[in-house]
Amino acid sequence: MTTLEIKDLHVSVDTGEEMKKILKGVNLTIKTGEIHAIMGPNGSGKSTLAYALAGHPKYQVDSGEALLDGENILEMDPHERAQAGVFLAMQYPVEVPGVTVSNFLRTAKTAVDGEAPKLRSWVKEVNESMENFRMDPTFAQREVNVGFSGGEKKRLEILQMELLKPRMAILDETDSGLDIDALRIVSEGVNRVADSTDLGVLLITHYTRILRYIKPDYVHVFVNGRIADQGGPELADKLEEEGYDSYVNA
Repeated sequence: MTTLEIKDLHVSVDTGEEMKKILKGVNLTIKTGEIHAIMGPNGSGKSTLAYALAGHPKYQVDSGEALLDGENILEMDPHERAQAGVFLAMQYPVEVPGVTVSNFLRTAKTAVDGEAPKLRSWVKEVNESMENFRMDPTFAQREVNVGFSGGEKKRLEILQMELLKPRMAILDETDSGLDIDALRIVSEGVNRVADSTDLGVLLITHYTRILRYIKPDYVHVFVNGRIADQGGPELADKLEEEGYDSYVNA
């Protein structure tokens, strides 16, 4: 079993004019086989948590730890965190002109595993995964995310997760901009990976609609850079009915 233990995490972000304090003491433990949903209003620090854990240079860790099986990933470079088994699906996946999806996926797999996958078995695995995500095989020869719709970009993100097989996956508003069909396909992919690899999932979202497809074990309410409340799936139902006002105005 793998455990990610976040201890008293304080993070500031570079706004271009100043370092603004965003996270103000986050404590959270995620184990493999668990799905944790983080919900909260805009500006509460949810995405800051995701990017700080992934090692985005814009985010400065002021204090605290994030221990992956006892090793502080905050002291690692971003690529070392990926090699350790941490995966980030971004809210706004970037375009990579000049790099095909096929080359990108194989390069990423080689970097994470430390050796290149055998070509024949790898091509078969990629094709099977693309079929699972209802992606035309020709996508493999397109430039990464260039000209992709929002749904296609998100499907490619979770396809990467399926192929790279991380130990901990951070999904930053994966449901953002998805229509009903794309939401279902992406959610099925997350569930498929979670069931087959027993990874831990940190799912960041504003809305409960994705939680109809991906059932969380725990729900955490994020407000003003801290976890204001937590509970089981029933907490998401309460938020759907009542919103965040009682937390924001507390």
